[in-house]
Amino acid sequence: MKAVVWTKFGPPDVLQLQEVVKPQPKDNEVLIKVNATTVTVGDCEMRRLEYPIFMGLVVRMVVGFRRPTRITILGMELAGEIETVGKDVTRFKEGDQVFAATGFIGTGACAEYICLPEKPDGGAIALKPPNMTFTEAAAVPVGGLEALSLLKRGNIQPGYEVLVNGAGGTVGPFAIQLAKFFGAEVTAVDSTKKLDTLQSIGADFVIDYTQEDFTKSGRTYDVIFDVVGKSSYSGCIRSLKENGVYLMTYPKLGRSIRGRLTSRTSSKNVIGGTSTDNVEDLIFLRELIEAGKIKSVVDRCYPLGQTAEAHRYVEEGEKVGNVVITIIQNSKP
Repeated sequence: MKAVVWTKFGPPDVLQLQEVVKPQPKDNEVLIKVNATTVTVGDCEMRRLEYPIFMGLVVRMVVGFRRPTRITILGMELAGEIETVGKDVTRFKEGDQVFAATGFIGTGACAEYICLPEKPDGGAIALKPPNMTFTEAAAVPVGGLEALSLLKRGNIQPGYEVLVNGAGGTVGPFAIQLAKFFGAEVTAVDSTKKLDTLQSIGADFVIDYTQEDFTKSGRTYDVIFDVVGKSSYSGCIRSLKENGVYLMTYPKLGRSIRGRLTSRTSSKNVIGGTSTDNVEDLIFLRELIEAGKIKSVVDRCYPLGQTAEAHRYVEEGEKVGNVVITIIQNSKP
């Protein structure tokens, strides 16, 4: 089968389209013919090994110290069709159309086939929403699960004022739509070119960060969902109402330490973390999609052979929503 192989840590050119051995499912696994996957900022960070020192050491222990050896194919989410099921699999059958998050340890979606365990084991699989194409569905699991996981911990209530900072990438569009579903009024912050899209998916207000610093406006919010972590930490805390919640994705060590201190010494709560790739959450997202409550945002698509070019585009930081790799061209929904 064809796959984009990660040969070493570095720039996009370390990704090479190669022929590799087609995987065979274990008894508890399904073999998925991948129709589409994505390139996220997380994929690019992993490819470059761009992490704080401790996290970088952990990733090297998982991936390989000098070069990728144990994980050689990137891609953390996908949509496709089950080709084969292991003898112990009960939830799926051959021909099922599914979407999935592979989990950090799994990756491997940037290929024509992938094997994933039926039961949660660092990832999550569910039947694909029938009202989405494979391209649209592939762009749901990573951003959708991340947004849902943190928003649930933020205990969003009807009437809350929620600000999403860095709203135009992989996670932000789902954070906007889910916060609206939970009854909040949402302000979205990102660059000029992304604002129209953010309003089109439900943002009540938008702020162009190139023109205005939301932490200096004097307005306060019940919840600040900080996807990018580039605004002033103290400014974000000042922009919270009493008993407000500051949600951080992938917080750096300094912010994590300050967050614990803030939570202990004030009425404001700081919560950081990543999604748990929960199957029930993925099914919940599917139900919302089927009901027309949320949708994915796709910026552009690349064929498998142009995955390196897709990585370059993602690293420019100007994508609106998701960048999708279409492995099966002109596939039906």
